[in-house]
Amino acid sequence: MCQIFGVSRSGYYDYVKRKGQPQKDAPVVAMLRQHQERCHQTYGYRRMHRWLENQGIHHDPKTILRIMKRYGILSEIRRKRQWQNLGQQLHRYKNLLNRNFQASKPNEKWVTDISYIHTKEGVLYLSMIRDLYDNSIVAYKTATRQTVNLVLDTIRLAMKKEKKKVAAELQLHSDQGFQYTSQAYFKLTQSYGITPSMSRKGNPYDNAMAENFFSILKTECIYRHKPRSFQEANEMIDSYIHFYNNERIQTKTGVAPLTQRHSA
Repeated sequence: MCQIFGVSRSGYYDYVKRKGQPQKDAPVVAMLRQHQERCHQTYGYRRMHRWLENQGIHHDPKTILRIMKRYGILSEIRRKRQWQNLGQQLHRYKNLLNRNFQASKPNEKWVTDISYIHTKEGVLYLSMIRDLYDNSIVAYKTATRQTVNLVLDTIRLAMKKEKKKVAAELQLHSDQGFQYTSQAYFKLTQSYGITPSMSRKGNPYDNAMAENFFSILKTECIYRHKPRSFQEANEMIDSYIHFYNNERIQTKTGVAPLTQRHSA
């Protein structure tokens, strides 16, 4: 039988030995599944490890990661994104931001990125610009296609809203997506006097503050309510960003982003 099914004899007898024995991971798997549901699939293995420790259950963090991978209990957010080149890279920029996420005044350092909002109608793409001074969302746009124009329109909207208050040397940081390396992006940033900054290849943490907002949006809004259509997703995004900018208290400052901005 082993020869017919291509199974080694040692592997077969190891299976027979284990057969009938209870899975040693089963109790932990059940707890992890239940808690991942409770936290809307947002816990990574480090946070799960800390939670288990609080329950008096002690495992090595790498063991928790192995179990979560094996049984499909991984977090749906904060995964390291693979860098993709979706078009010709005409322009590359230095990483001027260099993970210095502090800004001394509004409109000095902006970060930008695109994320995906899944609906039953398909994927809605969300482009946004975040100000590192107060973490407010300066501008955002959505579209059903991921294009250069989505990014350009986001910049135009931000500049229309903030042009009288923009710092002399505004820095705009992005990843190496094809939209940000395009000729159109280069020309638009030049026309506004914006200095582009760009993450290093394969280093998502260089643009962590943009990723951070998308994580907050999805955790607190999208994953909880699961939009069925593009219209519903747009309404949810509009409502949440208004709440985020005007009402959601930041633990670091104790006030909402725009409260800090208006007092600057």
